[in-house]
Amino acid sequence: MGLFQKFVSQTRKPQGFLGKLMVGTMNGGHAKLADWGMLHLDGITATCIAELGCGGGRNAAELLKRYPQAKLTAMDYSEVSVEKAKEINKDLIAAGRCAVLQGNVASLPFADEAFDMITAFETVYFWPGLEKCFAEVCRVLKPGGTFMICNESDGMDETGLKFEKIIDGMRCYTEEQLTSVLKAAGFSEVQTDHHPSEPWITVLARK
Repeated sequence: MGLFQKFVSQTRKPQGFLGKLMVGTMNGGHAKLADWGMLHLDGITATCIAELGCGGGRNAAELLKRYPQAKLTAMDYSEVSVEKAKEINKDLIAAGRCAVLQGNVASLPFADEAFDMITAFETVYFWPGLEKCFAEVCRVLKPGGTFMICNESDGMDETGLKFEKIIDGMRCYTEEQLTSVLKAAGFSEVQTDHHPSEPWITVLARK
């Protein structure tokens, strides 16, 4: 495996020195996508949020700016990502508004109906057993709650499919595929939006 492939493969689960480099690029590299995705939250209220696959923690901080009365739990299964997210959000953690923990989306360490909003930015590509993971999200979401997915790849773009071939365990999904799996996992209503000039998609699923 070449150095480039080793580096980009860190997007799945950042580890070691290369993982720290990757996490360092995530917050800035995905900011425009994440901010576009968050525009879809206008009009949606939330007081208890989970940010799954939180990466470097930038989006957790932005969500808490958007929802100043909310508390947020950020989770990632990479120890390197958890460390970075804690560093970025140390003031919010100290204020009791943010918690960061290590965990697996296939078995979420949360009680049923614990959150009224759950977000997933640039992460579902790597979730093992997508329907099982989405069912777990549905379980910990309150009735009427919102699950937002924001992906840089629409499952058909050349760049996304190229990385899918070189990153072990990565799969890019179309809007239709995500909608189908979300409904199979228990979500009652799914809306999707495609960026007008980029292969970006945002999916809003309601329980």
